[in-house]
Amino acid sequence: MDGSGPSASSAASDTAPDTTPGAATPAAAAAASGGAPDPARSSGRPAMVALDGVSLTLATSAGAVNILSGIDLKIGAGERVGLVGASGSGKTSLLMTIAGLERPTAGRITVAGTALDGLDEDGRARFRGRTIGIVFQAFHLIPTMTALENVAVPLEFARVRDAARRAAEGLDAVGLGHRRGHYPSQLSGGEQQRVAIARALAVAPRLILADEPTGNLDADTGARVMALLFGAAAERGTTLMLVTHDPALAARCDRVVRLADGRIVDPGTERAGGAE
Repeated sequence: MDGSGPSASSAASDTAPDTTPGAATPAAAAAASGGAPDPARSSGRPAMVALDGVSLTLATSAGAVNILSGIDLKIGAGERVGLVGASGSGKTSLLMTIAGLERPTAGRITVAGTALDGLDEDGRARFRGRTIGIVFQAFHLIPTMTALENVAVPLEFARVRDAARRAAEGLDAVGLGHRRGHYPSQLSGGEQQRVAIARALAVAPRLILADEPTGNLDADTGARVMALLFGAAAERGTTLMLVTHDPALAARCDRVVRLADGRIVDPGTERAGGAE
């Protein structure tokens, strides 16, 4: 655990309002100085995710391509954040760096108080396995495994006892207890995504990263899947970062962060409670 990550106590101290008569609030002070308040800190939440000067450059045959440029962002614990922007704006790459699946070219990423740059590949995989759940647009279920076995995979990697029982409970929670023995090819798209959500939630992660989770689903199925995901995050107090092109989905989040050309052009401001 890297000591530079913000602790709950220190974050609470940093965000506690000054009750001295005549003292300016953090938001008022920021406005007076011409700057915007930090959305995560001004909400009073400790930071679950902090990115400081994060850039990602990939080498191609045509030369270096800047995917992310100087990203500064804080996501509060329990916050639900929508990431929006045109295709190619860097939304998915941002999620992948936070997950530790892409190493940034520059900058620092801290998740749940742990600096990812202090971990090697195996360390990042272990950290991801116990802290982060990921839901992909394309489901990414293992085709040769049943629904039960797919959900059990992260539990087995985490060496959780009774992985099969926990996986069965996870499928029950998403309404697929009757499909435990079915393979992905025997499930509808909506059912596959519900299995993927059960897998992402299996180890009770502190952070869920969802990349266009309804992109391959029809509108009605997508609405049911997102109700499930938002409900699970709210019930568990889990931080949720959601990449979406759907304004209605983004509007359900506590805050909407907009990207363009690998940069954050609007960090958003947290709304009380978001829309349910």
